[in-house]
Amino acid sequence: MKTINVQTGIPYNIHIEKGIIDKCGQYVRELTKAERVTIITDSNVAVHYKWRVLNSLEQEGFKVKSHIFQAGEESKNLNTISEMYNTLADFGMTRKDVIVALGGGVTGDMAGFAAASYLRGIDFIQIPTSLLAQVDSSVGGKTGVDIPQGKNLVGAFHQPRVVLIDPDTLQTLPDLYVRDGMAEVIKYGCIKDADFFAKLENENAIEHIEEIIETCVSIKRDVVSRDERESGERMLLNFGHTLGHSIEKLYNYTGISHGMAVAVGMVLIARAGEKEGITEKGTSDRIVNLCMKYGLPVTDDASFEDMANAARSDKKTAGKSINLVLLNKIGDSFTKKIPLENLLDFITTD
Repeated sequence: MKTINVQTGIPYNIHIEKGIIDKCGQYVRELTKAERVTIITDSNVAVHYKWRVLNSLEQEGFKVKSHIFQAGEESKNLNTISEMYNTLADFGMTRKDVIVALGGGVTGDMAGFAAASYLRGIDFIQIPTSLLAQVDSSVGGKTGVDIPQGKNLVGAFHQPRVVLIDPDTLQTLPDLYVRDGMAEVIKYGCIKDADFFAKLENENAIEHIEEIIETCVSIKRDVVSRDERESGERMLLNFGHTLGHSIEKLYNYTGISHGMAVAVGMVLIARAGEKEGITEKGTSDRIVNLCMKYGLPVTDDASFEDMANAARSDKKTAGKSINLVLLNKIGDSFTKKIPLENLLDFITTD
């Protein structure tokens, strides 16, 4: 088992081990004196893992309730959160009780937000079952939901008590979701680790998936420990996300996954950086080739004008400016403040 410690306001561990999902009850019992645990999961993940988690928790003496919502980004809204609150209240959850987020990024974001806001904050555990969640969204305490005006515009910082990563859960993922997660994996190489990026180019990441997860989580741990509330360095983790979120919004969060949109966003912002003489020439081609290697799209039919307009409501806007994450070169990233009125010109490359 690999254990990575995250030094945030309330430190916590990330455990990476095959089969750990069947021992989750032991880890929860070590952390809490709770009587009740509510498992929040989606309709896809519940079929594979709900009973395994529920049985492990009941073996440790917890009273357990499950809340299952319809799988998909389109469920990531305040109506779904309201339904979660009803389940928590009807089950008699108190401030000493615990939520378990079992699933991918959508589940973790919403279950974490429900935990952050119910009774003004209760503990939660992350058991991520998708590659995207295991390498990225389950770590760092960002929680939230989408509203019609944009992605993740309502949320809170709320760190989990522990993250339990079982690489075996990836075996039940459709190829689409593995590809989706690879966008975030590629992102880490782009922003922080040129050698890691080269390894992704030269080897098959899927054959070394535990090592890949550990590397990504370690990079994020380091960044989050230095900047828990995204006041500086943590913004770098949004590479490709500003335009990616715009694309998702333009499709009403259906038809294109988060990872696919981020892949396109990384390519577009790297090309913009090259056009401006900021990013080393050839960088975007390397990103294109790596995304294509792992089955990710590198273009989209959305216009630059539509993407720029959608980005105006992105949470990275500040007054009349927006913070973009750019690359000097692979492994070397920085943020640059761009006036919103100049954004369209900046990102337009054809």
